[in-house]
Amino acid sequence: MDVGELVAAAERLLGRRHGRLVAGELRAALVELYEFWLSKAAAAAGVGTPDGPGGVALVAVGGLGRRELVPYSDLDLVLLHDGTVATAELDRVAQALWYPLWDAKVGLDHAVRTAAEALSVARDDLRTAMGLLELRVIAGDEQLAAGLAASAKQQWQRVVRQRFADLAAAVRERWRRSGQIAQSAEPDLKHAGGGLRDIAVLEALSVAQLTDRLDGELAQVKRLMLDIRTELRLELRRNRDVLGAEQADKIAGDLGFGDRSALLKQLYAGARAVRYTLDVALRTAERPGGRQRRQPLAEGVVLHGSEVALARGAAPGKDPALLLRVASAAARTGKPVAHGTLRTLADSAPELRQPWPAQARSELVALLGSGEGLLDAVEALDNLGLWTRLLPEWGAVRDLPPAEPVHSWCVDRHLVQTCVEASKLTTRVPRPDLLLIGALLHDIGKGRGADHSVIGAEIARHMAERLGLSAPDVDIVTGMVRHHLLLPHVATRRDITELETVRRVVDTIGGSALLLDLLHALTEADSLATGPGVWTPWKARLVGELVARCRELIRGEEPAGPDPLTPDQQTLAKRAGESGRPEVLVSSDGPVATVTVAAPRDVSLLAPVAGALALSSLEVGAATQLEDSGVAVAVLHASPRFGTPPDAALLREKIVRAVTGRLPLAEQLAVKERDYDSGTDRVEPTVLWFDDEAEGADVALLELRAANRIGLLHRVASALRTAGASVSWARVATFGASCVDAFALRSTAGNPRDAAWRRSVERAVLAAAR
Repeated sequence: MDVGELVAAAERLLGRRHGRLVAGELRAALVELYEFWLSKAAAAAGVGTPDGPGGVALVAVGGLGRRELVPYSDLDLVLLHDGTVATAELDRVAQALWYPLWDAKVGLDHAVRTAAEALSVARDDLRTAMGLLELRVIAGDEQLAAGLAASAKQQWQRVVRQRFADLAAAVRERWRRSGQIAQSAEPDLKHAGGGLRDIAVLEALSVAQLTDRLDGELAQVKRLMLDIRTELRLELRRNRDVLGAEQADKIAGDLGFGDRSALLKQLYAGARAVRYTLDVALRTAERPGGRQRRQPLAEGVVLHGSEVALARGAAPGKDPALLLRVASAAARTGKPVAHGTLRTLADSAPELRQPWPAQARSELVALLGSGEGLLDAVEALDNLGLWTRLLPEWGAVRDLPPAEPVHSWCVDRHLVQTCVEASKLTTRVPRPDLLLIGALLHDIGKGRGADHSVIGAEIARHMAERLGLSAPDVDIVTGMVRHHLLLPHVATRRDITELETVRRVVDTIGGSALLLDLLHALTEADSLATGPGVWTPWKARLVGELVARCRELIRGEEPAGPDPLTPDQQTLAKRAGESGRPEVLVSSDGPVATVTVAAPRDVSLLAPVAGALALSSLEVGAATQLEDSGVAVAVLHASPRFGTPPDAALLREKIVRAVTGRLPLAEQLAVKERDYDSGTDRVEPTVLWFDDEAEGADVALLELRAANRIGLLHRVASALRTAGASVSWARVATFGASCVDAFALRSTAGNPRDAAWRRSVERAVLAAAR
């Protein structure tokens, strides 16, 4: 029987309740089945039988020891002996126990030790020491096992005090590596801050009487995490503890939550409580005895030992800016706020009335501009409800999971992270205070069932007025929130060389040069705070070019029209016209490669060139097709999906073969897509037309929103050509697993507004995108 069969046996044993397995009962059944299996194996090996060796016990630690075994978990087993058993006999027993587990493909962490050896290892290895606290005998000498359990507990109570600094450092390093459950879009239930590993540390500290035992709330959090972990393992049928968005949707239903958002909100809230409880426990135990030096940090704020605290005589109830000064000092120094100080502030800090005092507003800006320290400072305030006391609207985005998979963080963490990124850009803008406030509020409208930019702008207006900003500054902050997606949307989906495109952007922001500068910086900060690979050199270049053109128009200068072909590209076109063969030029600007292909005008270019680039693991960001002296010219800008660009000579050769039909693009792209397919369900593609943004009556603007696939642009360009549409330019914007491709189309039949022609184009594009 392998591990999968054990899970199936547990399912058969329990049956189904209301159409699903009860997670807690499954764990109990798995423990029962494993113990039954191990007891039989132990008896067959002679452990605990009259004819077998005495002074031997099979004990379990880890999940089996705690009776919290989740599906597809490894077993942690120790063959314990009293030192009198012959080595050959121990080897025989061990092999009789371990080999059946290996044959059944059960993950196994095993050891053969005396009690003294186990205690010796535990003195040097804190994880082993905590594991022995969960020891439970499966078969054999119960007195031997009980003696080890008692000794392990006594030793732990001594060792943990001696090596507490090592334990605290290990916990914080794990937090650094794995992040926090309450901030991650796809949290690690076991290792991330606030997860099951932290709960195990809290339970071990309670054994050493350094913390209280888990109370009712934290015990419920633990059950919820175990239930989610159980359902996740069942869903994936393997050992994995990272909760992906797709799994969360199903698990939410299985556990009786309305949707993924409801499940994650409860998980995040519980994880915050666990992480904060452990953080306070670590700091309390680390705090040295005796009198500690008090170093002034700000009015009413001191550094007391290694924590930020209130100065003697500070009066939170009479000082409306004191709470923000405490948070700002903590963020600036990177030191935590003392728990007692937070409790005092929670009990007595007043709610700031509209308009905020100038000093409080100044402290808020100082806090928002403090850099990386802002994250922990806001988290500390939020744990005791102080952040929402300052900003009541924050409650709607607190612990809100992101709707888009490209986001690495939940919405509230994303907003704070955007402030961190914006703090690095404050010297680039004339009003850094408004940049930081706009960064904090730009997604404040999410989670309310409407366009978050529209509803967020109204919320931001009220909040900016409450902060006491002047009327012009309120308008600027409102505009930042309303239009925070404007620049990346236009830059990555429209032809920014067209005057009308630039004019629409300038008109949208009311011709404000200040708002343009702030939106430029906010776009970069927002992208960097979204996730890896969102702010690419290509995106930065497009947004920068759009902003430069908008600045020219605001100054009263007409931006230059579409860039003509460079002299090298003109030479390439001339050579192609003379030779009648495709010619290729590859140049690079950092990681962005510009590929120019010229060929006789009756040769199709966009589809084969896009296909060749896809085979070379290059993602196209923009493409333009035009004619020069009777020669078709395509210019594509692309960057590597990963790694470095391919060799230019090899790329040129592949493109020529693709354009001349000597490269089997469809077959090779299908193979490449199978190799890199994530295996996830694809969203249904959609097509939209934007006539009000088309450059002239003879051009139609089409947007395709679809799952991002290798070779998608090649397939769509081929479909457009077959449907009688010629592409003037294309823009490709990628958002994780999805993308938005925009095409400026002309109809080979004449009228791009013809309804029948559009239906034909739509059918062809949707078929290619599926």
